[in-house]
Amino acid sequence: MGMGLRNGFLLILSCVVTLSLSVLGRPATFLEDFRITWSDSHIRQIDGGRAIQLVLDQNSGCGFASKRQYLFGRVSMKIKLIPGDSAGTVTAFYMNSDTDAVRDELDFEFLGNRTGQPYTVQTNIYAHGKGDREQRVNLWFDPAADFHTYSIMWNHHQIVFYIDEVPIRVYKNNEARNIPYPKLQPMGVYSTLWEADDWATRGGLEKIDWTKAPFLAYYKDFDIEGCPVPGPVNCATNSRNWWEGTAYQALNAMEAKRYRWVRMNHVIYDYCTDKSRYPVTPPECMSII
Repeated sequence: MGMGLRNGFLLILSCVVTLSLSVLGRPATFLEDFRITWSDSHIRQIDGGRAIQLVLDQNSGCGFASKRQYLFGRVSMKIKLIPGDSAGTVTAFYMNSDTDAVRDELDFEFLGNRTGQPYTVQTNIYAHGKGDREQRVNLWFDPAADFHTYSIMWNHHQIVFYIDEVPIRVYKNNEARNIPYPKLQPMGVYSTLWEADDWATRGGLEKIDWTKAPFLAYYKDFDIEGCPVPGPVNCATNSRNWWEGTAYQALNAMEAKRYRWVRMNHVIYDYCTDKSRYPVTPPECMSII
């Protein structure tokens, strides 16, 4: 992910993250389960560690990650995004294996907009080091007016990106067809907010309006349910984990209907149909949901 900062300008991007982490059924404060990965001087705990504030200025941005990694499960956040003119900003919520050549990663990236235009969410999937699987969806609601829940479900059968329990993307396990699927490497949970006006809004045509700073986004009810690594040896292969159940191995009828609605009405970019990048349709795009 590009995180280029423009020197000479003072921009303060702040976001408040309210943590209600549920790993193995217990609540957590920030320092119990998270660590600062980027510029501790720009992260401030609020409300006894149940919330934190992130700041990006001309000197540095900031970010944090879970102290542990997880292999399969579900992660979610309730997020209220930057209101008004947010062009050039990116708010990210993602999982990453923190490896190089064989990186696995599951991304939500919320791309800022000019006032009055739809907010765009970009998803991407890296499996065994291969990425470039971007899809973009224009949201059908104002994500800055209230909190909405963004979730990633990851099991042996499929990866599903949800918004308010509406699936917006499905990536099936098609290893039988020699299509890479992330299943061997545990991933940490990350969140960052940064300036990326060289690409984030209309391919970089729309720049940040610095007079609108500070930009504010809010998170709460952060939740992880999965197999921690290190942890119980057989957890990730236990078919009795709820996220491995029959109900989560494919979309149910209602989810499939909602998924078709999103695909028909709100997808604005799909690498599967981008013939300029992929003259031959990638094999995973041929799978039946």
